[in-house]
Amino acid sequence: MPKQVPDVPHGVDPIGPYSIATEANGFLFVSGQVPLDPATGRPVEGGVREQAARVMDNIGAVLADVGASFDDVVKTTIFLADMGDFPIVNEIYAGYFESSPPARSTVQVGALPGGFLVEIEAIAAR
Repeated sequence: MPKQVPDVPHGVDPIGPYSIATEANGFLFVSGQVPLDPATGRPVEGGVREQAARVMDNIGAVLADVGASFDDVVKTTIFLADMGDFPIVNEIYAGYFESSPPARSTVQVGALPGGFLVEIEAIAAR
């Protein structure tokens, strides 16, 4: 299947020159999601717990828009501004994968756009 950009009406509008998601060769690649409320385009209130939940909800919205779910996710990458937030993000993240969680990498980065504390990208099998 050639590369295509699916319609994602419930996703957060990109803040740069990229697509929220791209499909190719049976996979859906979800760009890194940050804790923006898709209804307002504004950052969510609160700390890393609220940010992680919003990010996961944003990924879920992208998946749902293309007829997929968290069960289809095969790989994620979590980017943290502070590795000290790992336990909280891990707890929130675990609640979205009821069984057979995907492969995952977690890294601390120097900074995230908008001063956010967490960003997560995902790959789903279609």
